[in-house]
Amino acid sequence: MSFALDRFLPYRLSVAAAQVSRRFAARYAAEAGLSIPEWRVLAHLAHSGAVSVRDINARVHLDKSVVSRAAARLQEAGWVRKSGNAADRRLVVLELTPEGRALMARLGRIAEAFQAELLAELGPEAEALDRALARLAGTEAGAP
Repeated sequence: MSFALDRFLPYRLSVAAAQVSRRFAARYAAEAGLSIPEWRVLAHLAHSGAVSVRDINARVHLDKSVVSRAAARLQEAGWVRKSGNAADRRLVVLELTPEGRALMARLGRIAEAFQAELLAELGPEAEALDRALARLAGTEAGAP
């Protein structure tokens, strides 16, 4: 048996994730000029509230330097505010500004529409894919 990269599941998952990510990135880039790391930081802050760069780094699977650069750009744009952590002065805490919350409200609608399109593309296979992805990630299956 010879190895076939185009049938290797980890490779196929990576390619599919990259394609879906690029499709979605085109939408939030058109709306707000955001990069993928900037979107991930904003989305995490919208979901979690004020958190440290270290927490974002662990959650969004980006290097700390990438998160820090994205946060700096988002702060320059007025969408994120940085502050120190009272308990640990080494930590930088990020939170959305009112402008950042308004942007995420718009981007949230774009994300929901994009997800609905993906689910429509998948059709009845969407639920099985959701269960399979949850199993691979070691989490409970969520509703599509």
